[in-house]
Order: sequence, then structure tokens, then C-alpha cells
Amino acid sequence: MRNALLFTLWLMLTTHHASAASKGVSASLKAKWTMTPFLLETSEFVAEDGNEKFWQFVDTSVRSYYNLILKKAGQFLTHLQVNLLRFALSLRTYSPAVAASQQIASDEDTPASCPAFVSVHGQLGCSTKDLKKLLKGALDRPKPCLYKTDHRYPGRNVSDVPVVVLYAEIGTRKFSAFHTLLSERAEAGSLIYVLRHFVEDPQPHKVLLSGYAVELAIKSTEYRAVDDTQVKGRFKTSCGLDEMMMLRSFLLPVRKSHPELQGGLGELRKHLVESSDDMAPLKVWELQDLSFQAAAKILSVPKFDALKLMRDLSQDFPSKARLTLILMDTSLTAGSSSLQRLSETLGLHPGDAALFINGQNIDLDTHTPFSILDMLRGEARVLEGLHNLGVTGEHQGKMLRLPVGVVEDSYALDIRHPAIMWMNDIESDPMYRGWPSGVQELLRSTFPGVIRQIRRNFFNLVLFLDPAHQQTVELVKLSELFYKHMIPLRIGFIFVVNTEEEVDGFTDVGVAFYRLLSYIAEEYDLSQAKIRVGESLSVDTITAFLKRKFPKANAGRILGLDSEYDERRQAGPRFYQESGLGALPVALFNGVPLDPGEMDPEELETLLLQRIMDATNVFQRAAFMGQLTEASDVEDYLMEQPHVVLRINPLVLSTERRYLDFTASPGEPPHRPAVASLHRLSLVAARKSPGVRVGVIDNPGSSRSGLEDTRVYRALWSALLTQKNKVALEFTQTLLKGATQDLLKGGAKMKDLLLQVTSGQRHAVEWRALLQLFCRDVLKLGAGQRAVVANGRILGPLGDQEEFTLEDFQLLEKMTWSIPASCLHRASELIMKVDALLSGAPKGETRKDVPFPKDVHSVLHLSPRDGEVVFEAVVVVDPLSREAQKLSSLLMVLSQVVNLELQVFMNCRAKLSEMPLKSFYRLVLEADVNFLANDTMSPGPTARFSQLPESPLLTLNMITPDGWMVEAVSSPHDLDNIHLQEVNAVVRAEYELEHLLLEGHCFDLTTGQPPRGLQFTLGTGQRPLRQDTIVMANLGYFQLKANPGAWILKLRKGRSEDIYQILTHDGTDSPDDAGDVVVTLNSFQSKIIKVRVQKKADKMNEDLLSESVESRGLWDSIARCVCGRRGDAEKKEDVLNIFSVASGHLYERFLRIMMLSVLRHTKTPVKFWFLKNFLSPSFKESIPHLAEEYGFQYELVHYKWPRWLHQQTEKQRLIWGYKILFLDVLFPLAVDKIIFVDADQIVRADLKELRDLPLDGAPYGYTPFCESRREMDGYRFWKSGYWASHLGHRKYHISALYVVDLKKFRKIAAGDRLRGQYQALSQDPNSLSNLDQDLPNNMIHQVAIKSLPQEWLWCETWCDDASKGNAKTIDLCNNPRTKEPKLTAAARIVPEWVEYDNDIKRLLRRIQDGRGGDDEGPTLISAETSSNAQT
Repeated sequence: MRNALLFTLWLMLTTHHASAASKGVSASLKAKWTMTPFLLETSEFVAEDGNEKFWQFVDTSVRSYYNLILKKAGQFLTHLQVNLLRFALSLRTYSPAVAASQQIASDEDTPASCPAFVSVHGQLGCSTKDLKKLLKGALDRPKPCLYKTDHRYPGRNVSDVPVVVLYAEIGTRKFSAFHTLLSERAEAGSLIYVLRHFVEDPQPHKVLLSGYAVELAIKSTEYRAVDDTQVKGRFKTSCGLDEMMMLRSFLLPVRKSHPELQGGLGELRKHLVESSDDMAPLKVWELQDLSFQAAAKILSVPKFDALKLMRDLSQDFPSKARLTLILMDTSLTAGSSSLQRLSETLGLHPGDAALFINGQNIDLDTHTPFSILDMLRGEARVLEGLHNLGVTGEHQGKMLRLPVGVVEDSYALDIRHPAIMWMNDIESDPMYRGWPSGVQELLRSTFPGVIRQIRRNFFNLVLFLDPAHQQTVELVKLSELFYKHMIPLRIGFIFVVNTEEEVDGFTDVGVAFYRLLSYIAEEYDLSQAKIRVGESLSVDTITAFLKRKFPKANAGRILGLDSEYDERRQAGPRFYQESGLGALPVALFNGVPLDPGEMDPEELETLLLQRIMDATNVFQRAAFMGQLTEASDVEDYLMEQPHVVLRINPLVLSTERRYLDFTASPGEPPHRPAVASLHRLSLVAARKSPGVRVGVIDNPGSSRSGLEDTRVYRALWSALLTQKNKVALEFTQTLLKGATQDLLKGGAKMKDLLLQVTSGQRHAVEWRALLQLFCRDVLKLGAGQRAVVANGRILGPLGDQEEFTLEDFQLLEKMTWSIPASCLHRASELIMKVDALLSGAPKGETRKDVPFPKDVHSVLHLSPRDGEVVFEAVVVVDPLSREAQKLSSLLMVLSQVVNLELQVFMNCRAKLSEMPLKSFYRLVLEADVNFLANDTMSPGPTARFSQLPESPLLTLNMITPDGWMVEAVSSPHDLDNIHLQEVNAVVRAEYELEHLLLEGHCFDLTTGQPPRGLQFTLGTGQRPLRQDTIVMANLGYFQLKANPGAWILKLRKGRSEDIYQILTHDGTDSPDDAGDVVVTLNSFQSKIIKVRVQKKADKMNEDLLSESVESRGLWDSIARCVCGRRGDAEKKEDVLNIFSVASGHLYERFLRIMMLSVLRHTKTPVKFWFLKNFLSPSFKESIPHLAEEYGFQYELVHYKWPRWLHQQTEKQRLIWGYKILFLDVLFPLAVDKIIFVDADQIVRADLKELRDLPLDGAPYGYTPFCESRREMDGYRFWKSGYWASHLGHRKYHISALYVVDLKKFRKIAAGDRLRGQYQALSQDPNSLSNLDQDLPNNMIHQVAIKSLPQEWLWCETWCDDASKGNAKTIDLCNNPRTKEPKLTAAARIVPEWVEYDNDIKRLLRRIQDGRGGDDEGPTLISAETSSNAQT
């Protein structure tokens, strides 16, 4: 009986589910370019591990299947790196790099039927036989542009030879023939060989992408509207929930009458809940602990199923909400409280999320799978190195967190040197006697910008000058200016003059100047040396000054050969030479050298004053912390700081460093230790520093000087190979002494010096060949070149005349010894290897230690596999949050790619009052390329949603990385309003990566401000103008659309090019001072550049945004698609510019009707501007036909929401933002005025009248809300509270219709002000409820609004019936009281609306019939639903 009853209930349930059709949603994303071969993508992956590995891979690769590609790559990569390669190929990470080479090849006028070709200085050849002819006279032709990402064959380092660029597909026969020939010639040094990918016949299908997310958000149906003419009778009520409730109510009496079935009925009820796809509403009390209950359920399952459960719960939460309603262990909330206290150290609050990999914080808002892959590759190199060195377990984490390789921003030279001639002394000179001397004076409050006058040498300026240099006089004058105005700056000079003993001051201007200053300093005071000599120094001006200023002085005794004032003349040049400073003049501020570009006397004054203010802050902090006291000698305090050195050697201090790899890889021996070249100073350094080991590697030149050199060499190496360290060191020092060299030349025998070493001479000869190979292949040294290697860091090669002094060794030791000895208890060999490994690794963010206790009950811990490299991952997440939707899938994929030791901390939120998640979510990400059962590659990754509830209205959102511009290209369904009750199968959507974004920041070097209104163009060699854009004042931001390839950025012809010029740029692929900026896009990750411009000398007073008329030119706009009727293309014409935004089929239907109403009431040519971001494929297909039929122009503008501007996640608010925030950059400068008209508006008048309406100095005009319909008084929110007090006597304006004077708008920076206010207010989720209206009304005091006459916008919700007759436009506003559907209201309120609608439908049917009813393409007439219409 019991089993029969349970079976009956189960049968009822399964019958219910079997009756439901299989429905769902799938979305895919393709690239704009065609499929790129895996082999070429693999080569790009290998290239990131080094140029040599790339060419090794190229030499052995064949055209092969996927597994063979991985096998070939495995010859050069470790097992971990092969797994990362699989992940990279799944992501198609390097497809843009291959596509970029393909685009560059297309600019070369690719020869027909040529599978591989070479380009030699602009001339092309398809055969190896053509090469000889192409090379002839190549150097007489311009060299080709080479990019930073080019693959250059590692031949000889030559520059005056031809450059040959090979375009070919790796693995083909044609490639092999070219490669063999070119590599041989490159090794011989007769040419430079560069390889770029080129596929002659690319596969026709496009690359299917991953690394993005798809969201199905549940839309509110408060103002639901349905197109009843298309879907009438198709709706059915959702019976699923009613049936489930009926079954559940049936269980209650059964349980009472059959108590023995309690357990079985409980299981049945659980099955009912888990199998239901419907969104059962939860009571308020059920919501409160929902997050804790979800965490408890996740932690209750087996560990390896926990991530999958978290993914399922979070990504399908709207239909899985009831699954979380379980009894919860109270220890979970206790553990969470402990976690909350610990999270305070990380700045996290309940509900916040964070991801740490090996202690590095991965920002979930900015990082993408592509950037995470890059980070994993960098970490893999370090972790594999540590693993190979035997550093594992907890020691690995400690090693990673060591402060190794920290590079100082700026080093200072010790200025406590007697050679410096001090012009003044703040502490002892009488003129400063009235100043206070207390250090505590630093902490006394003053007005901002005031320089404190304290009798201490806080600020010191030392000038290294050549008296004959043209800048010397100006710099001396500047010093006198500081002295005269009593700036608290101690000024000293080092004059670098002739150091010869016998030199006459009457013939050498430098010596004369020095002797004159010495005379003044000794006999009088150096501050009196105010030499007025005009523009330059000469012997005549110096002697004239001496006679005029000191008439009784004996010029011969002062300036002549036997001068009495010449004692320390050589000290200055010697100090300069020992300091290692660069070309004169040089200035040191508190010992820190100024950059050569900062030595302009006109700029130096401002710079030094700023340095004084900055240094004051440092001293204030030191005084406050007690580090600087009244008893402190300020000069000693300054010079004893860690960044102060005795010599500034750019080679040692350079931030660009190269390191040896001491870690063994499979099949690859580690580099042997090498610390210093054969040099006496290295041995002196070893004696002075007991913690330093010295090794010697000989790198002989092409020829030996003689027998003695060979004997010395053999004896030296015999000693090093056979003797103990102490004996070998003593013998080496003896051998290198000059007296020993004289003895050997005189015929002394080597055995007389040390008999024991001769036995090792045979081994020395064998070592010589090995060392030469090491120098050539590892250190990259030519024969006879010198280098220094310190803990694996390679400094060199040293120039023939370049010195490496004892001070350099001491500086190198100081910088190298950065690992605290207490951290390492192993041998010095390990210290050296770890130092080289960690110092050579890319520097990322500071690693954090996340010390969570192991006994916290809300911790999920997954152990790593034994014997493999381990990545430590720590995750803090609320299991019911947007971050959990992403992290759960990401962690599941990463655990397949790398060996993760994972800790997940459930950072739950308490006392929830609403559903924490209101969307379904899929992260499109795979760990490897997938194959079908027949071993063919699967079509690619796709987001698939199944078992979705049918009742809610859903909108599909693509969540893509920054820098991707994506649009829907194929779907017959309304992706903005998906109602599964209306479809019979799966809703399929195909998207395309339309563009990769090139972003930048531009500043005027003269003013330091962004040049508002400056225009850039982007193009290629064959098409110079493809895109253009305008620079914002906010951060000087601009964006341009591109695709993989090489692009040329220029100033737009017209006022931009006439007034400005590009001076420098960063992040590009062309020299900094090149006028044409070349940028390569070869990655899915964002490309951000910086451009600095300056006005031309004769245009300094010109205003880019002046009222003068700018020529129309060819405007490709931010995303251009110009069709329809055209007049004279380049002539300024009277055009009515109308801007509008629509999303979803219903609002696109309204939009077409609005357009027709505009056209029916004007004779002026009309140009419509549509935001492309949200348009459906069907609308984009229909718009050219409408333009042809009704005679209008149009452009589709596409703009990406800037990354630095607060993001909106809800699509409706995103649309509102686009309506108001980017008006200054969406349209070309040639457009004077633009009128925004809501899609659901009907126009009854000529909008030319509105365009020509004076705005009385305001940048835009809006219509105020009507107040004549009295029954709506209770709904007028602007009549009370904040808006009433903020607006005062002003009115609240509606955003359904407004006109913008773009010239005025840009001139007063209205767009920048609006964005700034938006950034401040949007952080609060409760502000800007109606973003597009609230923002301009909130800014009404800063950006004035012209109130348009009320007749320009009539809305039945707010305006009475009497005023309808005068209405020039009618807006279908939502009615919060009646909530009448829009379509019903449209037909009732606006009689002509039906006529317009039928007219357009007939046209669309003709278009559909003419297309032949293609079922695969977008449907032009379809079911249209929407919700939440704009006001």
C-alpha cells in the first residue's frame, strides 16, 4: 500500500514534467575575423616564454592535429605550461595576434596565388629565387616599420643590413623553404629576418569565443505591454506553480492518515522542490537567513561537489531559491562572525567578495579570464622554479612574499664631499640668523603653499657645471635668484674643468672661472660672485669682471700658470667622474639627480619649489614619528637613508634587468653560477664583504696576446679547479699583481709561484671551450666582452671604456642583498638561486597573507594533488551573490588547469529583505578545447540555459571584458523580452565581437589639461580614415573602434590638425616623437595609450571649440553606417538631426512609427542617429529599406561605457545613461544641434521649429512635466521632499524630448560636468532613480535648462485633455495609477498611430517577401513585448 501510494504521487509528478516542452536559451559569441590555426596560436603562446623558444618551436613544427601540436609544444614547455596552453587555446587567447599579422599582410598588397611571400623594404617576392634581386639596392629604400610584437630571428645584432619580413604559415612547405634560407643568412649577419603569420586561404567560419558571461535578468512586469496583433491567443497562464501547490496540499492529509509514510513523503516533497523549475515566491521571514542556508547546504555535500552546487545555486537561484531552505547549524553563523572580524583586516564587509591567488588580489571587476591566464603564466614560472629548487609547502608562500627585487624610484648621491663649493649655509650664515632653528617648526601650521624658513639645511641643491656650457650662466643666475630671495635652499657647485697641471687661466675659460671663484671664496665670500657676463662666459669677460670688481687684485697671481687659487681644481672633476652621473649640466636635489629634461632654467625654478614642498612633507612625517629630532644633523640624516649611494651607475640602478635561470627544467640544465668578470676589483670587494662569493668566467677575445697570456690563463684555471678557495684566491691575487706580471715577462717559471697548480692545467683547456659557449649562448656576450653577474642578474656587456669600480661593486652588493637572512636558513646557493628567480619575475601587486583560522565552520578547503606545483587560492564570497555566479564557474575551470589548494570562505549576509539574485547566469569558459565523439572539434563554447521557468519575462545581457564591443547579429526572437511561454523551442542568439576598443588619454603639454574637442582618426596604410573620435575633458579620455592589426592614429584634418601637433605618446608601437602614432591590437585585453599634444607656435591663442565654422569633412563617427539619401557629401546642408534609443522589438516598432511621424511633418532633410548598442538584428536589417522608402539619412553610433565611469548593471538604467552622459562625444563637431525624441513618441509638428528655438544661453532645452491633470497630484514626486527644496521656483523637466545646442554644450564642458556629478551620485544605489531625468534636473543650477513651451510635449498621464489639441508631440508615458498597456494606450490616445503602424507593417512584409522568407535570418515582423517603458 505504501509503495503504491508513493508510486502514484511520483507518477503524477513525472507526467506533469513530461508534458512540458523542452525550452531554453542559448547564446554564442563569434569574432569578426575568420578562424585562425591552432598551430599559429600555439607559436604565439610559446613566444611569450622567450624569442628563442619561439624559433625552436618554429624549426620543429609540422602541420598537425591538436594533440600533435600539444606534443610538439611539450618539447619546449613543462606539463604545467602545456595545461596553460590548453586553456589559452580554449580561450583563443592568441587568435588576435595571428589575425593582426594577417591584417598587416593585407596592407602589403598580397600577391595572388602566393602561399608565402617576403617583403624587402617595400618590394615583394613569392619565391626564394626572388630574394637576391629584392636584396639588391634594399638599403636605398626606406626600412619597413617593425612592431614590438614582431618575431625577429635571433641572429647577429646588426643594424645596417636589409630587413626581410616573411609572411607565411608555419608548417607549410613554402614556409620551410623560405625559413631555411633566411635563418642561415640571419645567422651570418647579412640580413634581419622577421616572421609574421599569413594564411593564404583562411577557413570561412569565424572564431567562436569564450571568456565572457551571459545573463538572463528577470524584468519587472509592472508596465507590461504585449503586441496583441501578433501574439493574440498565444499566452497561457502558468499552471505549473498551481499544480505544484495542489500536489503539496495533497501531501498534508496523506501524512496525517499514513504516519508510517513520513520518511517517504519527505523524500517525495524534496524531489518536488528540486524538480520544479517555477519561481515559487518566498515569504519575508524565509529570506532573512537565505545566504547562511545556502552556505550550509554547500558545506554539507562532499567537498568535490561543493563548487558545482554553489554554481548551480547561484547561477539558477531564481528557480532554486527553495532548495536553500534547510535547517542550519548555528555554528555556521558563529564561524561567519569570526570570519567577519578577520575580514576587517582585508577591508571586506559581509557580502563582499575577494579572490587571492598566491597572495595576489584578483580584482573581480577588472580582471578577465585573459588577464588571469597571463597572471597564471607569470606565477607558473616562479612556482616551477621554486618547486625545482625544492621549495614547497608553507615555505613556498613565505618565499613568494619576500621583498625581493624592490626597485627604488630614485637613488641619491652622497653630497658630503669636500669638492663641493657651497654658496651658502642655512645653519651658519648670518643672513639666516633671524630664522627659528627647531625641527618642531616643521609641524607648525602655515598657509598652504608657504615655504617654511627654518635655519636647517633641509633642502640642498648641487649643480655640476661646465663653465663653457651655454646653460651654465643661466643656472648660476637662477642660483643667485634663490639666494637673493632667501629661499631656504643650500646651493653648492661642482665645476668640471680641465684637470691638466700646466694650464693657463688666460687661455682656458673653465680654469679661469674656477680660479676666480676660488679667489672670491677664500678672500671674501662666494655669495659675492655675482658675475654679470651676458649670455656666455669667456676669458675676456672674466678678466674684465676681475678688474672692475677687484681693481687691486693681481690677475696673473689669480688666473696665471702659478695661480695660488688652484689647490682643489682636480677634486671636482674627479668627484664628477667617480659619481657616475650623466652629461653636464646635472643638478642634485638632496642628492637625487634631476632628469635631463628637467634642466631647462625656465622650468627649473618651478620644479625646485615643488620639490621643496614635497620634501617638506617627508620631513614633517619624520619629525612627527620622532625619526628627526632637535639633536639630529639634517645632512647626516638625509645621507644615511637607504636610497643614498656613493655612485650613480645607470647600469646597476636600471629598472630594466636581465637574470639567469638557475632552476632546472626537464631536459634543460640550469645555468651555472657566475658572479663577476675577471677583475682585480671583484677580489677587493670579496675581501671587504665577507658575505660575497666571487666566481670567474673567462671570455677570451678573438686572439691572445702571447704565450704569457696563455700561461696565466692555464695557471689561473688550474688553481680555481684544484685548490681550496683560500689558496686559489691568494694565488689569483698574486698572479694579477703588476710585479708578478713583470717576473713572468722576465722568464720566471709558473711552478716557482705555486707548484701545486700545474696538475690542473689540462682541465683548464677543456673548461675554456665550455665557458666560451656559456658566454655566447647564455650571457649573450661577444668574444672578449665583459659583464658582471650578481645573484643571477646580468650587467653588461660593458663597453670598452666603461669602468666598473669598487663603489659599483658595493652598490651592487647593497642592492642585491635584499632578502632578509632570517627568512632563509639554507645554503647561500639557494639564496642566490631564489634571489635570481624572484627578482627576475614580473613585479605585481604586493602579496597579502590571508590568515583565516582552520577551524572556521564556514570554510571549504580543497587539497591539492601531491608532487605537483601548487597554486594557493583563497576566496571570500557570499554564495548568493553576483560574484558567486562568476567565481564558482571560474574556480571549477582553474582547478582543471592548475593544481589548486583552494580555501573558500562563506562571507554571508544576514537579514536579507529581498531576493539576493534576480538573474540566471552562465560563464562561458572551458579548460580545454572540446572534441565530439567522432574526434572532430566541437563548434565551440556556448552559454546554455535549460529548465528555465516559463512565467517570468527575461532580458538577455552579454557581460564581456572591457574593450569588447559586442552586438547581436542573428536571432528571430526579441532578446530584450524573452517569454518562454511564447516559444516552442530554444531561443538562440548569435552575437559578434564587432570591434576591439582602442582607448587613450590625451593631454596638452603646455597647460596640462585635456584638449577638449580635439579629434583623432584611426586607419590603416591603405585606408587612412576608418574611425574618428573626440577627446573628453574627463581624464582626456577618448575611444576608437578597431580590430586586430596595425593602426595609424592621427590628428583629424581640419582645426585639430591645424592647431595641434602630437609630441609624445606611450603604449604605442612607434617612436615617442613620431607624428603618426602606430598602434598594434593583437590581444583580447584592453589597449590603453597616452598621447601628449601641444598647440603649434602660431596657434597658441586659437580655441578649438570657437564659434568658427568647421568644415563637414568625412565623419565616420563612433560607429558609422551611413545610408539613404545624400546631398552634396562635403557641403554643409540644412539637416534636421534626430537622436533616439530603443531596445527590444516593441520599442523598435514604436521607433519606426516615431520616425514616420517626424518625416510626415517636415520638409527639411532628416538624419536619424541611433545608438547601435541595443538594436536588434531585425531592426538593423530593416533600417536601410526604410531609409530608401521614406528618404532619410541615418547613422548608427556605437559607444562603449568608459571603464572609469561607474557602471550600471540594469539594462534600462544603462540606456538612460547613454541618453544623457555622452552627448558631447557621440556626434561630430559639424552637428550644431541635436533633438532627442523618445521612441514611444508621436510628432505632430515640424521639429525644425524646435531646433531653431532660441535657448537663451542654455546648452539644452527640456519640456517641464505637465501639472494640469489634477487627479495625478499624488504621484508628482517632484512637488515635495528633496526635489521641491532643490528646484525651488524651477520646474522638474521630462527627458522624453529635448534639444541640445552641441556647440554651447561642449564649450561650457556640460558633458564633463554631468559625468562628474553622475560619478558622485551613482555610488548611492538609491539616488538617480530616473537617471536620464534626475541628472540634468539635479544639475540645473550648474548646467542651465531652457524650459520649452508646454505644447512641445503632451502626455495623458500628466496633462489634461483640454491641452491635447495644442500638442506638438504626444508621449506615451506610463500611467502609475492605471498601468494601461502601451499598445492599448497608443491606439486610444493617438488616432494616426494605427495608420503609421499599418503603413510600416506593409513595408516590412514586402521586404520579408522579397527576401524569400529566409527562416535563418532575423524576423522583421515578430512578437513584441516589453516592460518598464521610459517615462
